[in-house]
Amino acid sequence: METTRPPRGLDARRRDVLARLRTERDVWVASAGGPGAPYLVPLWFLWDGEAVWLATRATNPTTRNLRDGGRARLAFGDTYDVVLLDGTVEVFAAGEVPAAAADAYAARHGWDPRREPRAFAYLRVLPHAVQAWRGEHELPGRHLMHDGELLDGGVPSRGGGRPGGG
Repeated sequence: METTRPPRGLDARRRDVLARLRTERDVWVASAGGPGAPYLVPLWFLWDGEAVWLATRATNPTTRNLRDGGRARLAFGDTYDVVLLDGTVEVFAAGEVPAAAADAYAARHGWDPRREPRAFAYLRVLPHAVQAWRGEHELPGRHLMHDGELLDGGVPSRGGGRPGGG
């Protein structure tokens, strides 16, 4: 674990999180089902500047859990460059998803779930909390968003409810 460099400041962490949201392809999606049974799956995603879009089969436990529970935790990276994003979930059937989101998802991944023979669902995760850290020395400043508000030096800012403001 790297601790020789000083911890990144809030602005640097926001820039790094936004860069990852724009460039990475996969995210770990955590949900809980039934009597709290945990589920963790990797899925492709799209960041639209406000929310994370996922697509998976409509009958999968992940879709059911996120629909029924209404919230998800998304995890990026390894244990030396962590981004955790907690958000509320809205589920769309493939025929009901906003075309702009589905088209952008298909363009990014070269695959269009709307064209699959099995029913797929799109899941929109709107962030309400974001944490980011690289090593133990960055744990104290890891919270970037809380209750849908960006943090500015540990307190909510006026920048709105998106990592880095969009």
